[in-house]
Amino acid sequence: MITMDAFRADAFSAVSLTAAVDKLGYLPQYLGTVPGLFNDAPVRTTAVWIEERSNAPALIQTTERAAAPKVRGAEQRTARAFRTRTLGEGSRIMADELQGIRAFGSETEMKTLMTEVARRQQLIKNDMELTKENWRLSVIQGKLIDADGSLIYDWNAEFGQAQAPEVNFDLLNATPASGVLRQQCNQVVRHIKRALLGVGGDNVRINAIVGDKFWDALTSHPEVRQTFLNWNAAVELRGGNAWKDFQFGDITWSNYRSTDDGDGTDTPVVGVPSTRAKFFPVNAGIFQMAYAPPPRFEFVNTLGLPTYSWMVPDEKRDMWADVETFSYPLAVCTMPGALLSGKRTNTD
Repeated sequence: MITMDAFRADAFSAVSLTAAVDKLGYLPQYLGTVPGLFNDAPVRTTAVWIEERSNAPALIQTTERAAAPKVRGAEQRTARAFRTRTLGEGSRIMADELQGIRAFGSETEMKTLMTEVARRQQLIKNDMELTKENWRLSVIQGKLIDADGSLIYDWNAEFGQAQAPEVNFDLLNATPASGVLRQQCNQVVRHIKRALLGVGGDNVRINAIVGDKFWDALTSHPEVRQTFLNWNAAVELRGGNAWKDFQFGDITWSNYRSTDDGDGTDTPVVGVPSTRAKFFPVNAGIFQMAYAPPPRFEFVNTLGLPTYSWMVPDEKRDMWADVETFSYPLAVCTMPGALLSGKRTNTD
């Protein structure tokens, strides 16, 4: 017979459940899978300190051979703290929901109960991962946006870095000037790498995630089609290429698969508007996802983990138990001035 005492067993401790939820399947989402884009940064505190330095290279004036060298001024540094946020969701298991379990022994009872807890954890984790992907999507645009659309942090304002105006891509022009698209790609690459001020060195590459209408116009553009005609990839041009990626103009272009509520026309809850493109550097180290520990004694002064889970039983009436999952992250862009947006002109 299952009782609330079962939830106090070692198998349902916060440490055990946290370890278990970490092994559950990951909800596939593009920005969370791009190597070198976001660096996880576990911290032991509830705030993340970010240091800014003014150490850009400068020209050195010539002097006489025996003259003393120019003394480089002290670096101007500022450090600021930004508090991590709390993401939490729970699911209540009522005693009546377990009423139909036929007990063939305590081991079978416990296994069934653990299966139900794991199922609830998975549902919550899916919501958690979708939320973090929404954070990544907003951070590659220089902001951190909450689920209701409200602004948590504007990294452009926080670091005093304005973004350049949106780039217009005239992709629907029936007779485009020769090489115009490649020239625009060069402008994007140059702008982003210059704005990085050398951060990331030669390993930096430029990625773009684009909406459906932008993607369809891009892959139908004469320059793009001509580039691929003599490659094996030309097969893709004869077939469908939705939600795929390819290289053009030193940019990796990806058709971002948004949540289905947008159906390729409207702005989805999580995704890229259909006629828009978002450009960002990879391997530059400017995107961080910090994780703080939870406010529980057993995790004090430990490095933060991406997800925590525990049980909260009904102590008074013994009628329910809550499966709770939390995360204490902060998604940061330290150089938002290196980000760019683009749009397909002649929009519908």
